[in-house]
Amino acid sequence: MATKTELIQKAKLAEQAERYDDMATCMKAVTEQGAELSNEERNLLSVAYKNVVGGRRSAWRVISSIEQKTDTSDKKLQLIKDYREKVESELRSICTTVLELLDKYLIANATNPESKVFYLKMKGDYFRYLAEVACGDDRKQTIDNSQGAYQEAFDISKKEMQPTHPIRLGLALNFSVFYYEILNNPELACTLAKTAFDEAIAELDTLNEDSYKDSTLIMQLLRDNLTLWTSDSAGEECDAAEGAEN
Repeated sequence: MATKTELIQKAKLAEQAERYDDMATCMKAVTEQGAELSNEERNLLSVAYKNVVGGRRSAWRVISSIEQKTDTSDKKLQLIKDYREKVESELRSICTTVLELLDKYLIANATNPESKVFYLKMKGDYFRYLAEVACGDDRKQTIDNSQGAYQEAFDISKKEMQPTHPIRLGLALNFSVFYYEILNNPELACTLAKTAFDEAIAELDTLNEDSYKDSTLIMQLLRDNLTLWTSDSAGEECDAAEGAEN
């Protein structure tokens, strides 16, 4: 049985080698030891699963796009559909694993508002990824779960964190993407993103040196999305105007 230190060393090595499945396995084992994660461990877990799920999300989009463009009489259609469902099943399994870790260990063990917001944002994100591939009643429930987690995180972040805090900004970024892409509500998405950006600009002097780079990068992404979404609603349809996310 590997020690926590060995698991973290292996996770860092796997990250450098871009073997994110191995990295995720290590960080899952660290989480299951039950102790609250440090900021570094929390970030390692987040990076690992973001890459693991990210590959499946982009693969699913490519295959879905091919499926939609394929003629119904084409013999290849069933093969494409089966392959999409295989990727979908992998994606669901990853999201379910992360959501179980969040509910069983991470959210329950979070002792400070920053960690709580980080994990609730993560919960919103992974339900959002499930919503991207869900349909019918299942989709509605998944969307409700995602929105509930984001909203809870958002309320805590507004009360407990500076508008320039990278976790608060990252949450606003992803919550606005949820409104735009999942709820198809560009107006609310733009309002949320613009408010977060404006509030951060107004308090730029509260930016601490450690998080300056992270905060300004997310502010740039908020602004990029606003530009994309406002040009979109003006009728200049972008090809699947998918917002940048954190």
